[in-house]
Amino acid sequence: MHPLSGDQFSLVYNAFSFTFAAMAAATLFLWFGRSQVGTAYKTALTISGLVCAIAAYHYFRIFESWNAAYVMRDGVVTQTATAFNDAYRYVDWLLTVPLLLIELVLVMRLSSEETMSRATRLGFAAALMIVLGYPGEVATDNMTRALWGTASTIPFLYIVWQLFSGLGASINRQPESVRGLIKQARLLTFASWGFYPLVYMIPFTNLSGSAVTTSIQVGYTLADLLAKAGVGVLIYVISVRKTAVEYDHSGAPLISVKA
Repeated sequence: MHPLSGDQFSLVYNAFSFTFAAMAAATLFLWFGRSQVGTAYKTALTISGLVCAIAAYHYFRIFESWNAAYVMRDGVVTQTATAFNDAYRYVDWLLTVPLLLIELVLVMRLSSEETMSRATRLGFAAALMIVLGYPGEVATDNMTRALWGTASTIPFLYIVWQLFSGLGASINRQPESVRGLIKQARLLTFASWGFYPLVYMIPFTNLSGSAVTTSIQVGYTLADLLAKAGVGVLIYVISVRKTAVEYDHSGAPLISVKA
């Protein structure tokens, strides 16, 4: 970590604070929203809310760690003897990233066999991606960072291939009213996840010192907001629309709907 200006400290401080509040609000929205969707989609919303709940907890811990690592008095920021803990972010990702993919699979309401197969493969690849990325994140030299970043890219590319090739035919079998939304959810997942490697590579740019610290923390935070709260809202909208097509007004599934 590097010495920060008052503006840099405040930017990261406010980003963490806002994201904690947004994740907590998204959690409540998604869990209360379960009452508005059919039985087949309640699990997807439960998991989506759980993703935001886990993120809210870790952003609270990240916020506390930031305040323990730096103190600002009269506009002057001073580093303390307590190091900022980046591990909170990776523990969060290890739990939430596999769940993000699982919620996307669940909302598509595939067959039990296909759901289990895709959820298992995507979840394992996502966890492996996070585990391989962490040693590079905490490395003190760019060579080590590049080595582990490259290793982490391998499961990332597999996930991208599964999202666009493996799930493509399944999306075309979805009700017409939600195909576009599912494609948007898939694209937002890819776009937000694609943002993480860009932030990961910031130390390789011309930025240095406090600018690197600030850019990495704000960049990861924005990506988390899109990948978790943003995708969560799309999962909710997809679930509501599919419920309108597949369930009658009493909440009973229509005979023509196949699981």
